[in-house]
Amino acid sequence: MSCCSSNGTCSTTTTVEPAPVAVTAVYAVAGMTCGHCERAVGEAVAGLPGVTAVSVDVRGGLVTVSAEAELDDATLRAAIGDAGYALTGRA
Repeated sequence: MSCCSSNGTCSTTTTVEPAPVAVTAVYAVAGMTCGHCERAVGEAVAGLPGVTAVSVDVRGGLVTVSAEAELDDATLRAAIGDAGYALTGRA
């Protein structure tokens, strides 16, 4: 196999799509005490549009969220509230 085309020309140009830029933020969440809390908050946040990763630290009361773009705090607060917990702010 050759890198040259059938007409004898050769190209060294490679087109690479830029990786999407993720926005990561850490939030303080009150009321989490166990593995069930971790799953409930994680699933609630992961279900939001644009969220690419969620990490829940129950002991620290922190939720780290990576998304395709900045998340609306009110939307995040509502999702966490619907799961039974309280978003208290950014950490």
